[in-house]
Amino acid sequence: MSEAATELTNAQELLVDLVATPSPSGEEGEAAQLLVDFFEANDREVWIDEVGNVHAPADDAVLLTSHIDTVPGDIPVEIRETDGGRELWGRGSVDATGSLAAMAVAAVATGTSFLGVVGEEVDSRGARHVVESDRAEPGAVVNGEPSGWTGITLGYRGLLAGTYVATSESGHTSRPENNAIQDAMDWWASVEREFDPDEYLPVFERVTCKPVEFEGGTSVDGLSVEATMEVQLRVPPEYTVDDVREVADGQLDIGTVHWYDRVPPVMESPRTPVARAFRAAIRDAGGDPRLLRKTGTADMNVFASAWDCPMVTYGPGDSDLDHAPDEHLPLSEYDRAIDVLIDVCERLTEGDV
Repeated sequence: MSEAATELTNAQELLVDLVATPSPSGEEGEAAQLLVDFFEANDREVWIDEVGNVHAPADDAVLLTSHIDTVPGDIPVEIRETDGGRELWGRGSVDATGSLAAMAVAAVATGTSFLGVVGEEVDSRGARHVVESDRAEPGAVVNGEPSGWTGITLGYRGLLAGTYVATSESGHTSRPENNAIQDAMDWWASVEREFDPDEYLPVFERVTCKPVEFEGGTSVDGLSVEATMEVQLRVPPEYTVDDVREVADGQLDIGTVHWYDRVPPVMESPRTPVARAFRAAIRDAGGDPRLLRKTGTADMNVFASAWDCPMVTYGPGDSDLDHAPDEHLPLSEYDRAIDVLIDVCERLTEGDV
């Protein structure tokens, strides 16, 4: 760490400590304990549940929540001095430890509820565990993901993920009949054709089809050809996940698909109290609010599918740096995001929206 680290505020120290603590999905325990120590040091009730989520309940007019886990990747943690100010480099600084730390600081400053969840980068198991528990629905949710300090994310596409499996008899490669590998390729090509978009249609409004893993070849006993393909389809709000599944299943002539993950899309109104509070807070901080729609999927989808309360996603950092080898966060942006979060929480708890 550079000498600049000795000049950090308490809020910045929490961020640096969390980024310096590796927390890839499934290994969030040490970072979770840092959050527990932070809340206990500020005389807040805090506990870790059976899946590893960190709960710091308080005024439930607002629930500030972000994920503890990061994707793998060893980026040396350091603070760099630049012409634009100091930047924190390290895995998770943007996605989403910057948001996580900012929300913890704002929750302590305003006496609002906090939730740090595990597993967002793989299966959202932390968020799913919370909505399936007996936790009461909060008044509003602010989910933490990078949007830039002036950005307010209102929408995410949903997700349908599955495993296609096909088997065919082995035979000489000169034979014209399809083998299982070709069957898999044909099915996926027909799915892509069904969702082939108009080139002018925004990505957020498209169903995008992505194969993410493929295995195929002759079986160990040499008697068959086998193919297995992992696929994902991103679902815009104009569709339901069932709509997309019906189309994909309708192209299936050979083989089977096991659909194992489904997350509905979400699109929130810009006129909810929480969205209005963010616009006002960003303007008061000297920014120009931007309303965003993200093409991926986040824990906000999980919360919105279970809770009928207004919500947005917000957090410092450039989302183009998510999972990137040069992931870094300007400390000035982190500080501004904390100020905005504190303002938003105060507006919502006092009903000033």
